[in-house]
Amino acid sequence: MKSSRLLLTVALALMSSVATPGKAQQTPDGRVRARDLGVAPGIFRPGTLNGITDVSGVRVGQVTVVEGDSVRTGVTAILPHDGNPYLDRVPAAVVVGNGFGKLVGTTQLRELGELETPILLTCTLCVWRAADAMVGWMLERPGMADVRSINPVVGETNDGTLNAIRSRPVTATHVRQALESASTGPVAEGSVGAGAGTVAFGWKGGVGTSSRVVPASLGGWTVGVLVQSNFGGVLQVLGAPVGKELGQYAFRNAVSDERGDGSIMIVVATDAPLSDRNLERLASRALMGLGRTGSSASNGSGDYVLAFSTSPDVRRRLDARGNMERTRQTSEVTNDEMSPLFQAVVEATEEAIYNSLFMATTVTSNGRTVNAIPLDRVRAVLKKYGY
Repeated sequence: MKSSRLLLTVALALMSSVATPGKAQQTPDGRVRARDLGVAPGIFRPGTLNGITDVSGVRVGQVTVVEGDSVRTGVTAILPHDGNPYLDRVPAAVVVGNGFGKLVGTTQLRELGELETPILLTCTLCVWRAADAMVGWMLERPGMADVRSINPVVGETNDGTLNAIRSRPVTATHVRQALESASTGPVAEGSVGAGAGTVAFGWKGGVGTSSRVVPASLGGWTVGVLVQSNFGGVLQVLGAPVGKELGQYAFRNAVSDERGDGSIMIVVATDAPLSDRNLERLASRALMGLGRTGSSASNGSGDYVLAFSTSPDVRRRLDARGNMERTRQTSEVTNDEMSPLFQAVVEATEEAIYNSLFMATTVTSNGRTVNAIPLDRVRAVLKKYGY
């Protein structure tokens, strides 16, 4: 690695503790999560951390890559449990809102309805390097000596505004550090990991997360969401037209080049025992949460949702010889009981996107500056509209 490269590993060391259920973490520069602004979408309560790691066993690791005055990018890794995901697979599904993107591993995931690696998020031109690095890391895991096929799942958004993306700065070292630093604790948000160089609604975007716990009478399941926001549109917060009020939104004049393009990756985890078919239904509802924030899924936007269940009741395990079990008995949530989970994922997705914006910091790189959304002005707009 060149001596001029500064590698910032953003994992537990940079995470603030969360004292109470749903309580926001505050950064030294005054950035806060949505709930500190009174922005608490929906009716269900969040989990203790108000993040994807509220789903038992889910781990997140992040590495932020900063190089000179032109590279701002990184890797975010989401691991479904603390075991080997190849040998102990989880059912999974993918839903495409608008397919302007590069999501490695999609076809096999759709065909088999299962996830056999962690999920990585990174920058567009780093997808294939990240996939290769994760395959190498997976082949080194115990019990993998005879494995001859791995389907890595890697998503991306294009951070080329703030990142010298053609340099393809993400390396195998970064990927391994993200995977190996993964933790069940609080998740750092904003301009970190895969969100280091992203832009959303014209302001600095980034990584955001949130969760919801369905009441015990409705199953008691947890749904967690993590987003990599890099998209546009007309920002609204709880329905208040924040983008319009602040004069920054798509199509604001007839000659504007701002068309709301960009991308977002949405990762949904739940401990509810769901089949891949119902996971697909759950993932499709996350797009409703995206729409609530003001996205129209523009032509140049890659809008993807990946959903998986961590429940042991629906795992797909390989035997000691590496063969998939011939038959499997499962216990899963029925169709009629899906509606509370749908509500939960809509709420958590909406709040995760707000967190990605509100926790992001102003970034100058690659000859450009993208400002963080001004939270004082957001507060004023919310107050004007009765929030």
